[in-house]
Amino acid sequence: MKGTLTVANTIDVRRREFLKKAAAAAMGAAGLPLFIPARALGRDGNSAPSERITIGCIGVGGMGTANMTSFLHKRDAHVVAVCDVDAVHRKAAADAVNANYGSKDCAQYEDFRELIARPGLDAVSIATPDQWHGVIAVAAAMAGLDIYGEKPLAYTISEGRAIVDAVKRYARVWQTGSWQRSQRHFRYGCELVRNGRIGKVHTVRVGLPYGNSIADMGGYQVTNPPAGFNYDMWLGPAPWAPYCPNRCHWNFRWISDYSGGQLTDWAGHHCDIANWGMNTERSAPIEIEGTAEFPPANEGLFDTAEGYRFEARFKEGFTMIVADRKKQPLGMGVQFEGENGWVYVDRSGIDASPKSLLTSVIAPDEVHLYVSDDHHQNFLDCVRSRSLTVTPVEVAHHSIMVGHLGLIAMKLGRKVVWDPAAERFVNDPAADSYLVRPMRSPWHV
Repeated sequence: MKGTLTVANTIDVRRREFLKKAAAAAMGAAGLPLFIPARALGRDGNSAPSERITIGCIGVGGMGTANMTSFLHKRDAHVVAVCDVDAVHRKAAADAVNANYGSKDCAQYEDFRELIARPGLDAVSIATPDQWHGVIAVAAAMAGLDIYGEKPLAYTISEGRAIVDAVKRYARVWQTGSWQRSQRHFRYGCELVRNGRIGKVHTVRVGLPYGNSIADMGGYQVTNPPAGFNYDMWLGPAPWAPYCPNRCHWNFRWISDYSGGQLTDWAGHHCDIANWGMNTERSAPIEIEGTAEFPPANEGLFDTAEGYRFEARFKEGFTMIVADRKKQPLGMGVQFEGENGWVYVDRSGIDASPKSLLTSVIAPDEVHLYVSDDHHQNFLDCVRSRSLTVTPVEVAHHSIMVGHLGLIAMKLGRKVVWDPAAERFVNDPAADSYLVRPMRSPWHV
């Protein structure tokens, strides 16, 4: 970690100062203009190469590299910098960027604060472990950057609210990596439900993965981090813990200091589709209860739920049953059950009963949902138009909220009652204590 500076005192949030710095960055040593970012010019529509949307990628491991690669193939995007606390990831990403553009221009950073302070930047892609999402996203919004952020939106509900508030306050464009909304069959399935093809829906079944897919990254022995890996920065706001190879990188998902396991890793996908179909994208359940199977406390490193099932009752009059695939009749995916039939969608396609639903035509005067057929391009288009993306920040907040609420109820082992407007539990201090997690100094949102 470089010093003890907080996010707030390293970022200039004033628009006037930002534009000054952007203009200064566009001048070479001889005072000749080199590049002015599209955001500073306020341009939209098709752009010349010198006006492409400039992007910095923060976290370039598995999903971060996939997102970066997609942006590399977009004509109106230009990846100019990468950031990762692991030098191996960082160099591999920079090499890929340079190979794509036939140059050696890609900047490399270990500290995300240096990347987001970089002049001439329009947007960032964030794909870090969950404990980092709130800090980095809020900092990026304060810096005047548009954001493509991976799911789940945040590690806690309070951090999710902080991201929502920052994106709104600084008028940023946000796209969540919940890319299923950019698939036609998911959209069509939700349109069938929204337009009453199966009548009043009473139950929505959401199937998520079972178990913790642990990868052997080199063992459990406590040792020194490898050269070039800033482990203290990787931990960031999470509690300090000794390094062992199996803690990083893939396996962070199965450690509760960094993530909520398969439940929170996937709720941003299938709970998101459930909310889309039920028109509860800005709503939340009011009663939640369920059970989970956690590894024995003395077993070791991994402690997130392996099996789980909870019921979430919505004031809109239906129950959402979220469970691992072993506890759902159709396994992974989303099944909407109504008085006149059902609709089921997963990544392999769509099914319904009666089958005639699958050829039903959505009439022009019926509900038509947001059309996006390319998730990353949708983000770029909205950066130019300043319109909402297909997975905006408030929607992402409520999608993962279902997962967070279920996890809290299962950890407590009892029913909890939620106030969606206040985003607090009703007369339940014990449950409220799970809404926020103190961050390790100097990090905060």
